[in-house]
Amino acid sequence: MRSDLFGENLESTSDETLVLQNPRMLRARLQGSELLARQGAMVAYQGTVEFAYEGAGGVGRFLKKALTGEGVPLMRCRGTGDVFLAQDANELHVLELDGSDGVTVNGANVLAFEPTLTWDIRRVEGASALSGGVFNMVFSGAGRLVISAFGTPVVLNTGEAPTFADLQSAVAWSSSLQTRLVRTAGASALIGRGSGEAFQLAFSGQGFLVVQASEGPVVPTHNHGNSGGGGGIFG
Repeated sequence: MRSDLFGENLESTSDETLVLQNPRMLRARLQGSELLARQGAMVAYQGTVEFAYEGAGGVGRFLKKALTGEGVPLMRCRGTGDVFLAQDANELHVLELDGSDGVTVNGANVLAFEPTLTWDIRRVEGASALSGGVFNMVFSGAGRLVISAFGTPVVLNTGEAPTFADLQSAVAWSSSLQTRLVRTAGASALIGRGSGEAFQLAFSGQGFLVVQASEGPVVPTHNHGNSGGGGGIFG
């Protein structure tokens, strides 16, 4: 059988622990090591690998998760082999932290990270009641972190001018930045996809902000009405 598929899409031969197989798929090479990843992100694996549920990781983070009502569902991958991870065919990016600075990531955009990193859960002040529970994961230390973005993102230098981003479009930013929630009254029809008043995250300080190309896919409203076919038990 002949096809370009077999020439351009074969498994990466890189010896790197975390490498992008392609812009939308990550290959994690485990050599008796471990990796923390989003539950359900595994699309394939080769070798002898075990997957186990990972809790909040400590009493403090457990309480924060309980208070916010949110949390990134994690699994611990361990063993020897290659694990392939993806998230809704989103574009993936590998960040390497060297211990000099931390990064804050929207929980929805966390795909995987090395257990050498220290992490915690934080919620945007006042955002829970307004947007259904916006929470972030803050990473520090030395290790690699893989984030996802809906479409190709842009990286903004927040030190150049006052910077604002939609709550769902802000993917990651320097943990040293000051953030606050701002309201744009009467602009709901013009800014973003929300209803009511429009809210954005304001960033100040020297650092970077990663913004994805969309607020994410639209989730259709499920209709529980009785219209349509009457195929139920009670007809």
